[in-house]
Amino acid sequence: MTTPLMQNPKAITDVVDWGVIDTMVEGESHVSGRVLFRNADGSSECGMWICTPGKWVCHVTSDEFCHFLEGRCTYVHESGDVIEITPDTAAFFPKDWKGVCTVHETIRKVYMIR
Repeated sequence: MTTPLMQNPKAITDVVDWGVIDTMVEGESHVSGRVLFRNADGSSECGMWICTPGKWVCHVTSDEFCHFLEGRCTYVHESGDVIEITPDTAAFFPKDWKGVCTVHETIRKVYMIR
């Protein structure tokens, strides 16, 4: 098996349209990206994700590690904890993390879900 590889993810423009976030509160965040690898049983996935500005309810259904490459957003956990995301921020969202995400400037991240 060859190792899946994504070089210079900030420069990738050949992405798949994944539609609009379906839990919008304000605006209309449009998402796109590219899956780098997905296990045959669907238990894990990694790739690149892009999201345009807007505000939406977020429920993380699997553990997710993210490295944000571009943009700016704010995650507010249902407990009130605030996470400010700027370029070159790495974050881990545990399964069942719930809150609200506000994308201020289009974000681009690489991610690993398991």
